[in-house]
Amino acid sequence: MASLSFQIIHVLVFCACILIPTSSQSHPHQPEKHVALFIFGDSFFDAGNNIYINTTTDYQRNFWPYGETFFDYPTGRASDGRLVPDFIAEYAKLPFLPPYLQPGNNQFTYGSNFASGGAGALDQTNLGLVINLNTQLTYFKDVEKLLRQKLGDEAAKKMLFEAVYLISIGSNDYLSPFLWNSTVLQSYSHEQYIHMVIGNLTVGIKEIYKKGGRKFGLLDVGPLGCVPIMKEIKLQQGGMGCIEEATELAKLHNIALSKVLQELESKLKGFKYSISNFYTFLEERMNNPSKYGFKEGKIACCGSGPFRGLSSCGGKSSIKEYELCSNVSEYVFFDSVHPTDRACQQIAELIWSGTRNITGPYNLKALFV
Repeated sequence: MASLSFQIIHVLVFCACILIPTSSQSHPHQPEKHVALFIFGDSFFDAGNNIYINTTTDYQRNFWPYGETFFDYPTGRASDGRLVPDFIAEYAKLPFLPPYLQPGNNQFTYGSNFASGGAGALDQTNLGLVINLNTQLTYFKDVEKLLRQKLGDEAAKKMLFEAVYLISIGSNDYLSPFLWNSTVLQSYSHEQYIHMVIGNLTVGIKEIYKKGGRKFGLLDVGPLGCVPIMKEIKLQQGGMGCIEEATELAKLHNIALSKVLQELESKLKGFKYSISNFYTFLEERMNNPSKYGFKEGKIACCGSGPFRGLSSCGGKSSIKEYELCSNVSEYVFFDSVHPTDRACQQIAELIWSGTRNITGPYNLKALFV
């Protein structure tokens, strides 16, 4: 079990030296009036920050076949193509936001992407290997200072007030104990552990609010116990199906997150939020892929093992051999836990303009007005 965990720990990390394109289209003249987008979180949102930190290839995605479809080369994104924030930027008529740490990236009037693959709300999650939420917030405060210097206090204040803050965090906090074979969940009750995760996230939101942020978009946590990597672990343990403890943690987290956002809305003047039901979105596509235009919802496109849940995609981990599907658009998962470009597009469409049963009380389109 310990060796398996080592082999697959690069999960959720939810091309070095090659600059990432700044837009999905050619925009010689960017719109003068726009709403900025600031992105925080884990590998579901990381556009390549982990390329530029001292970590291992378990937490990086700057190698083939990542990026094989849309970009035609690896960008550091944990997908065959784009991630949810890329689509949101396109819908908001913004350029793609490069990773904050990308050399030469000093233009922040459209926002910035601070997300880091493997990051959690808790500092100890994948400690020393990723950019945790607290450090991402420190980067944001640095950008806020630069914007004040460049634009002036009033213009910067207006920009930060009108901006949207997109967050995906928490999955690694609940997955890492299973992947590392850690005993941390034996030290706390589920409720206590979730309280710590939600507590750190709440502090982060309040920090952004203090700097002027008012509009927040969040993804809840997916059905963690049933993603390909967790099914692979279950097989190694001699069982079949999902790891129910992880799924239960996800459900409890989502209930607590919804509650705390309602409390923040009632206590913080001008606070608006959109929380998207990523759990149901992913569960439905895993169980009924054909309903949403996919052929396979439970086996990944790239990896090894019965579910391609061993994190060997690209052959840069301790497992060098891996399988790669012939048509990635037929799959919900690209690798052991990350959605494909096509699945990310469907997620983005729903959180951008979805109804209250999938994203609410506002959708992201309403927050960008």
